[in-house]
Amino acid sequence: MLAAVAAGSIFFPGLFVMSKQTLKHLMGWSEGDAAVVSTRLVSSIQAIMASSAGCIIASSCRDVMEDRHWLTESYILFATPYFAYDIYAMFVCYWHKLQVKGHEEAGQSVRSVRAAVLGFLRTEILMVLHHVFMVAFCFPASLFWRQGKGDYFQGILFLPELSTPSVSLGKVLIQYKKQHTLLHKVNGVVMLLTFFGCRVLLFPYLYYAYSRYASIPVYRVPLVAPWQCNLGAALLWPLQLYWFALICRGALRLFTRRSNSPNSSSDNHLPSPNGCVTNRTN
Repeated sequence: MLAAVAAGSIFFPGLFVMSKQTLKHLMGWSEGDAAVVSTRLVSSIQAIMASSAGCIIASSCRDVMEDRHWLTESYILFATPYFAYDIYAMFVCYWHKLQVKGHEEAGQSVRSVRAAVLGFLRTEILMVLHHVFMVAFCFPASLFWRQGKGDYFQGILFLPELSTPSVSLGKVLIQYKKQHTLLHKVNGVVMLLTFFGCRVLLFPYLYYAYSRYASIPVYRVPLVAPWQCNLGAALLWPLQLYWFALICRGALRLFTRRSNSPNSSSDNHLPSPNGCVTNRTN
């Protein structure tokens, strides 16, 4: 158990530092640009690993409640340190952005670490709370409270990470003003589809899958499901719906703006809601 946690504690920060240094030396990027792209890269790698583990676990479990797979608890232990690391990485990105703004604002905000922390928490409060909830609630619920049952459902809960690579790529394209490219449009479609399929539909599917297993109507599942499951769904699903609504609103505004623009092929920037969403749906 401790070995898996230690491995995750070394792997994710180590990958971030190695990626940042590589980009700085090979690409000649600044510390800030290298840190931002490295954060996206680590998030994407973690997402690929998590979704791959989820596919393996879910496809291996015939009985959705009783079948076990060794990868379930192993990856939970390995991935838990990622959420603590990611809060730090997000703050590093925010700090570098604040330094850039600081040149325009006489550097007043940059000199105060406390102001930077408070500003970061105001900007990324939903993401920070999400990560804290994953460690403080989902970790013990997944590892201890379910008492070795429901590995299939745990595997399904890894699959929302499928949307993360497209979200991360969207952030990088926005950062380098590539919103007008075909890649950005295709990535946007992939992001909408994966976010809707793997995050918005996730919790209804979990209740549907258990209703089939228990041979009861879907509306009765919350009455017999453990309270931890209902609480987790009640807190996490509205957050996914909120983020998905913001993504759709940003995409709609972008489409409407380009349709009404006489120079629709010009180098337009994404509207601010879209940029804000991609910073908060990691």
